[in-house]
Amino acid sequence: MSRLDTCFSSLAQRGEKALVTFITAGDPDLATTETLVPLMQQAGADILELGMPFSDPMADGPTIQLSSERALASGTTLTAILESVKRIRTTCDIPIVLMGYLNPIHAYGYQRFATDAVAAGVDGVLIVDMPPEESSLFLGHALASGLQTIFLLTPTSDKARILQVAELGRGFVYYVTVTGVTGARQEVSSALAQELAGIKQHISLPIAAGFGVSTPQQAAEVAQFADGVVVGSAIVKLFQSYSGEQLVTELTSFIGQLKGALAPAQHA
Repeated sequence: MSRLDTCFSSLAQRGEKALVTFITAGDPDLATTETLVPLMQQAGADILELGMPFSDPMADGPTIQLSSERALASGTTLTAILESVKRIRTTCDIPIVLMGYLNPIHAYGYQRFATDAVAAGVDGVLIVDMPPEESSLFLGHALASGLQTIFLLTPTSDKARILQVAELGRGFVYYVTVTGVTGARQEVSSALAQELAGIKQHISLPIAAGFGVSTPQQAAEVAQFADGVVVGSAIVKLFQSYSGEQLVTELTSFIGQLKGALAPAQHA
């Protein structure tokens, strides 16, 4: 069983929901990323989405766009990210999903990427601009290497798309709770419960919901309906305001608050 499958299974047995945290690899540099990942796991993160910085992140709001710019400015490349994951794996077993856009992976080579990612200790990949109907070439290499491919669903996804994701997806499904780009929102969609109930009729994979979840209270609300909660921009924003030990303190404190809000008593 993969790290992702084991994680969701273990949490479900304990009646818990997964806290999926996003940071951009190399923001502000890869040495910082490598230092922070084990601390994030210790603070309560169950799964890590590690953003692959890209110069044209069309689905991302200003916060994550700026983090990509900082990472690229420090010289972060896909090759360097995989080397970082190798080093992280010497001290940390948190499931790691690389998240980003197809262009850098295409340039790296699909087969080479899938092989090297798994060898480095990557568990899954989520490619924002690769819909399932255009994924067959990449998926063939991912499946052969044991790399789990996670797909997105949104409030506008029709039944055909949901069924495709049910067939092709692995690890979990990332449900985008709002239309638009990433970024903190003021409130959770009132239609979320109904939307997720409809998807769960067709999909047996765990569903992690995100885009806009920015407070422990919002995380608790989403956890009532989803198997996991994804928090990205609210975490990445800390990298704009803090550095060094202060960043460690603020980041681990916030993750602890988020995980505390997902405790079974909070959403039972």
